[in-house]
Amino acid sequence: MPEYTKKQGQYLAFIYNYTKINGRPPAEADMQRYFRVSPPTVHQMVLTLEKRGFITREPGKARSIRVLLPPEELPYLE
Repeated sequence: MPEYTKKQGQYLAFIYNYTKINGRPPAEADMQRYFRVSPPTVHQMVLTLEKRGFITREPGKARSIRVLLPPEELPYLE
């Protein structure tokens, strides 16, 4: 099982589900609205998830976040 915190799991689930529903990854602003947090909070989470190898993204490209874990390893979005 992947070693992510409950909060990290929720971000991963949100990114995965958002991408599936909308056909493109969320912007940081979408995550900010969903989780009701500040832009620096979202950005820090994105950096953490990337550093831990849970997501990948293209530097300088908007909406380029991809979850690297298989869907069955993700929690349900609460």
